[in-house]
Amino acid sequence: MTRHSWAGCVFAFLCATVSIAAAQNAGDLVVDHNMPATMRDGIRLQADIYRPKGDGKYPVVLVRTPYGKAAGDPIARLITSHGYITVVQDCRGRFASEGSWYAFQNEGSDGYDSVEWAASLPGSDGRVVMWGGSYVAITQVLAAVTSPPHLVAITPWMVPSNFHEGVIYQGGALEKNVTDSWVSGVSADPVTQKPPADLHSVDFYRDWRLHPDYDEYWKLMTIDTRPEKILAPGLYLSGWYDVFISGALRDYESVSKHGNPAVQAKQRLIIGPWTHGMASSKSGDVDFGPTANPNPLLVFDWYDFILKGTANQFKTEKPVKLFVMGKNSWREEDAWPLARAQSTRYYLHSGGKANSLTGDGSLSPATPKKESSDQYVYDPSNPVSTQGGGLCCAPTPPGGAFDQRSIEQRPDVLVYTSESFKNDFEVTGNIQAEVYVRSSAVDTDLTVKVVDVSPDGYAKNLTDGILRLRYRNSMEKPEPLKPGEIYKATVAAGPTSNVFLPGHRLRVEVSSSNSPRFDSNPNTGANFDQEKNPIKATNAIFHDSEHPSAILLPVIPQ
Repeated sequence: MTRHSWAGCVFAFLCATVSIAAAQNAGDLVVDHNMPATMRDGIRLQADIYRPKGDGKYPVVLVRTPYGKAAGDPIARLITSHGYITVVQDCRGRFASEGSWYAFQNEGSDGYDSVEWAASLPGSDGRVVMWGGSYVAITQVLAAVTSPPHLVAITPWMVPSNFHEGVIYQGGALEKNVTDSWVSGVSADPVTQKPPADLHSVDFYRDWRLHPDYDEYWKLMTIDTRPEKILAPGLYLSGWYDVFISGALRDYESVSKHGNPAVQAKQRLIIGPWTHGMASSKSGDVDFGPTANPNPLLVFDWYDFILKGTANQFKTEKPVKLFVMGKNSWREEDAWPLARAQSTRYYLHSGGKANSLTGDGSLSPATPKKESSDQYVYDPSNPVSTQGGGLCCAPTPPGGAFDQRSIEQRPDVLVYTSESFKNDFEVTGNIQAEVYVRSSAVDTDLTVKVVDVSPDGYAKNLTDGILRLRYRNSMEKPEPLKPGEIYKATVAAGPTSNVFLPGHRLRVEVSSSNSPRFDSNPNTGANFDQEKNPIKATNAIFHDSEHPSAILLPVIPQ
């Protein structure tokens, strides 16, 4: 992926505004290009500054990007037309800015220094807000945890909270599709646009691979462990099919529980049915209807609420707004997670032949008694292919909601399906799976996918998760499996909000791979790209009275 196509992905949320921006009178603003901001170590970061014409003091909207400040020109003009000074700055070591770029590493200190510099610009009223999605959102939250005095609000969409869990890795497995495509794009040759032949030549990528465990390297960058440091309220936006959805929810929740009370009172959360980029009402194959279209101008209402005290929807509505799939409608909530959610177990059942859609797997609230286990062979050279879900940064495979029945034909995918629901059955919150597993290998992966099955058989993926079993007890201290021993594994299967309508069924898929989204486990205890001789693993899932494997659902009473 080239850096230009990646930049296009990042700014997708406001693509709809480009035509609006083009309609603005260019003579109503003044642009100063390549204005230097000196960081604490003497490195100068270059920015383009857009000012409304005429005298007066204005708040400053700061956008810090590794994708080239020129790409933000149409959006900067639009923001400025709403009565703001807009600063679009190249991150350290990127494009016009000095220094060496190392992903994530300097965004906290550089963000602090840039906020304080922006607050002192001629025409600034001393108040700075930040804007942007994906990596541009990362620059916001990393700045926010350094507590710059003049930062009054952030607007991060599609933002993570922990760069190990949910960005570079998930459940101990490498988010290969994200990392490889993103690093290829940002490390491409500036002239030929060709990515490096070996991604390990990129220093930060190499370090990510050298730190598969959650160690001090990652802890220094974690956001959700420092909510009390965030003194600027945030408008957090994400989508149920965004790769960073869990992180955005953790950011909001951690501030809600442990943050500054003044920040808690003003922060807001909006989650739609969107993929990474939040470009339209369509996610994958499914169009969730016109009300699901993102509103690219919402950010200005947020700024008006924070900076002007305007009594708009951010004043009058509840702080959390969720798009409930199935019903395909928006709903306001007091908090995330929902206090009224009831943890409900649906247990895995079968006669020992849950392999594929034609097997005998089922789901029900009934506790299992004496049942045979289900067994399959996971072959790293023939992994289960990725079919939608939370993806990013590469054109294929696409993210979002897709029919899973082609995946469910495989004998190495166990399929468990409930009876049809007679009434609406809502699941809103974080889903977990507790699975009892045995493997012939010293390490293997466990994947879990939650699916909504329509009466016509269409199997729409809702959310999914993965666990590299050597991390079953701790992401910090991997422990190999003892082949033949049964282990209880808890898989974070992700968040969703979905109503299973009457006639629909709940389905859970269990397997050991999801490629190319995640790297395929070679079953030897080594990383896939370091293992020359991967082996097959025979894995068994147990569901009986002593090993009651289940999916844990946050059910909302109707």
